[in-house]
Amino acid sequence: QVQLEESGGGLVQAGGSLRLSCAASGRSFSSGIMGWFRQAPGREREFVASRRWIDGATRYADSVKDRFTINGDNTKNTLYLQMNSLKPEDTAIYYCAASRGIALVTSTARFDSWGQGTQVTVSA
Repeated sequence: QVQLEESGGGLVQAGGSLRLSCAASGRSFSSGIMGWFRQAPGREREFVASRRWIDGATRYADSVKDRFTINGDNTKNTLYLQMNSLKPEDTAIYYCAASRGIALVTSTARFDSWGQGTQVTVSA
């Protein structure tokens, strides 16, 4: 059983930055991919970014490209999401997810483990 625990959310003004962390345990993360998704009130959960452990390849949603950076520490089994130039529309619950696959997919259905989420609120 994989456990994922997010941290680092909070309240920030527009233009500010936050760094989210996701601590993973329960199996080896030397393979597979991990990603970040978000869900705003009344909206579906959407893809934000993903990273493949074996080679560090990444993929981003167009809405966050050039503002957010996903990276990870294989030795700590920890995934990060550095969020800069935050906008009010970035307000959402952010979820960490893991997949045993190797393709940098964006569908929630392709991820089999999820964290509980951390709230990010960006004020105007």
